[in-house]
Amino acid sequence: MYVHTLDPSLTLDRRQLRDITLDDEELMREVLTALIEDTSRQIELLQSAIREQDPERCKRLAHYCKGACANVGANAAASVLRRMEEEALSRDFVQCEESLAALGRELERLRTEAETL
Repeated sequence: MYVHTLDPSLTLDRRQLRDITLDDEELMREVLTALIEDTSRQIELLQSAIREQDPERCKRLAHYCKGACANVGANAAASVLRRMEEEALSRDFVQCEESLAALGRELERLRTEAETL
């Protein structure tokens, strides 16, 4: 079994994804598709929390998404979300907006990675 260490430079830690899906390629695609769809939906909620300057909701949503991303090996996205949690706690909503934009870019990179599975 692969020992998980989060390398934030990786868009997708394929070893982590293979480990949690028992190397089932179809399941890998399904898991990534579900993650991308769910995180995309959460982006709208994060936008609302940032716009309303609600640090608790922003932190909670970022934490939820971070865990989901880290579990499947979407390391770069998880790293952005970890940073967003900290920004929300410090009520730095300008930085939260920048992190949200970075998250959108990471999701696009993840979609590209998913297409190569």
